[in-house]
Formats: sequence, C-alpha cells, structure tokens
Amino acid sequence: MKSDNKNKIGATHRSSLSRIDKIHPVKMLLYLCLVGIGTIFLILLLAYARTEVAMLQEVQVRFPKFFSVSTVLILVSSYTLLRTHRFYRKDNLTKMARYLGISLALGFAFLLSQVGGWYELAKNGIVFKGKPYGSYLYLITALHALHVVAGIMFLIYMYFKSFFSSVDPIRTLVYIRDPFRKLQLGLLTTYWHFMGALWLTLYFVFLFLF
Repeated sequence: MKSDNKNKIGATHRSSLSRIDKIHPVKMLLYLCLVGIGTIFLILLLAYARTEVAMLQEVQVRFPKFFSVSTVLILVSSYTLLRTHRFYRKDNLTKMARYLGISLALGFAFLLSQVGGWYELAKNGIVFKGKPYGSYLYLITALHALHVVAGIMFLIYMYFKSFFSSVDPIRTLVYIRDPFRKLQLGLLTTYWHFMGALWLTLYFVFLFLF
C-alpha cells in the first residue's frame, strides 16, 4: 500500500517536472521576471501603506480622475490584444496587425492619462519632493508606466512586423507558420495582461487609501 502511494507521489512529481521542462526557456525567464516585478511592487505598496496616509484626508485630496481613465484604457487594450490571437489562428494577419495597432494606441493613451493623473496630484498640492505618501504615489505609478513603456516597445515591433508581412501573401504565410512569432505574441500578451492586472491592483489600493 505504501509502495503504491510512493509510486503515485513519484509519478506526480515526475509529471510536474515534465510540465516545467516543456516550458520554453524564454517563457520561463519572463515568468521569473514577472515574479520579481510583482515582488518589487508589493514591497512599495506595503511601504506606501505605512506612510502618513491619513494626511490625504486632512488636505482633502481628490482621487485623480485620470487614474480611472487609465484603468479603462489598459483593460480595453488587454481585450484588443487578446483578440489578436483569434486572428492569428485564422491566418488573418491584416486584422491581427489592426488590433495590434489599436492596442498600441491605447497603450500610448494610457501613458498620457498617467501624466494627467500626475498633473491632478500636483494641482492638489501632492508633489514628489513632499510628504512620503506623495513620493510613493509618483514612484509607484511612474515605475509601472516605465514597465508599460517596455511593453509598448515590444508592441511596436510586433505591429510593424505583422503589418509589413500582411501586405505580401508569401510573407504572411511565413509569418503565420513561424512558431517563434507565436511565442512572441504569447510573451507580449502575458506581459501586457500582467501589467493590466498590476495596475488594477494599484488602482484599488490607491482608491481604498484615498
């Protein structure tokens, strides 16, 4: 009976290792990077929560409306980017490039809305070189925006690569049949969804503390 249990445990362990072995090294590297990024933001949020958050209520600071706009923009961009997988599977590179372009435009709009949010904070007297909570607000949101910029750079590359390939049938066929392109699209989508989920977390934390 014990030997059967050991065999089951051993088989489960081997199956888990086999699943890990099947993960592409680049994808595994991305997962490790996302864990590191999440840890950094968790530490910053904990530090932010321990600052003089109560002073926000004393000065009657309003929550930046542009941060709400940012939330809508990044959620919509995640949806449009997810749609690209559908067109990729259907070998429709033209629509795939179109939705990549829409996601790219929404990404730039997200950055602009972040600038609008910083302007609202400054207008309410919250500056970077002021109280600790103000410094953390700028630091956390700016650091997230910097990671979004990294995603946008990859998104620009994917957009132009798919756009120029879509104008020629042979290039389209080569692009669709290239497994590396599928991997790139998967990496981009995973990273972008993570940035969206991270911003959503930041948004609700800020909203609660305000």
